[in-house]
Amino acid sequence: MSIQFVVKLTACMALASACSMVCAAQQTTPPPASDSSAPTQQQNTTQPNSSAQPAPPKPASAQTTPQQPDKGKPAQTDGGQGKVEGTSNDRLLYALPNFLTLEKGAKLPPLTVKDKFKVVALGTFDPVQYPWWASIAAVGQAANSEPGYGQGWLGYAKRYGATAGDSTIENFMVGAIFPSIIHQDPRFYYSEHGGFVRRTGYAISRIFVTRTDSGHAEFNYSEIFGSATAAAISTYTYHPKSTYVRTPTNPHLFVPSDRTLTNTANVWGTQVGLDTITIVIKEFWPDIHHKLAHKSEAKTAAAASSNP
Repeated sequence: MSIQFVVKLTACMALASACSMVCAAQQTTPPPASDSSAPTQQQNTTQPNSSAQPAPPKPASAQTTPQQPDKGKPAQTDGGQGKVEGTSNDRLLYALPNFLTLEKGAKLPPLTVKDKFKVVALGTFDPVQYPWWASIAAVGQAANSEPGYGQGWLGYAKRYGATAGDSTIENFMVGAIFPSIIHQDPRFYYSEHGGFVRRTGYAISRIFVTRTDSGHAEFNYSEIFGSATAAAISTYTYHPKSTYVRTPTNPHLFVPSDRTLTNTANVWGTQVGLDTITIVIKEFWPDIHHKLAHKSEAKTAAAASSNP
């Protein structure tokens, strides 16, 4: 368990750091200064018509400028305006789909069975997931996790397929199948209230406590039993059996099977541990997003004022 957990956590942190640096660099680039001479030239070459009657005033509705969204607010405060009704368009660390995260006080209707499957499918097969799986598989290849897969491109392909399969099965079990069967709400409602310790405790507690479709608090069967079911399915179907692998020192090294109850428990614990870390990041991501957005706006305003 510890090796798999460290491998996946290392990949998560590396990709998250890369996404954050790229997005921060994009946000801090000031827009090009507008050319103020063009409107002046147009005004000088245009002669007013003295006989023309003044235009009638526009009605109030026509003069009102459409309200622009506050760029400083996190995207998940959009009141459930995601691609699926009752979800969001937010992306964790500007990259990873975060469609099931909303404000704690959001008053939203329960997700239908169709919507639960749809939003999980959108998040699972989002284009950013494929390089994400590739990075996790690469770290696993470097650490030689589950040596029964072997090395080389064939071993990497097996690890990539296993990583994609693990993620897909767990996402659907935890976010769609179990919540549909037992009528639980797969969405996470971040609190934004209290100090660091209180909010961290709240986020961790959501692994064990969730809402039902009717809005009542209930033990999170979907997370605990859904991830356990996913671990059992993946372990006993496509993870390595006992085999012989070739190494520089031993061309016929025997590797025992990973299809054991112990390994299933390890995979289950790894998945729940990673879900716990992810949900804590989701709790504080709105604050991080808000600060980064305001920092970017301040730098843009300073650049614009220095280059009138």
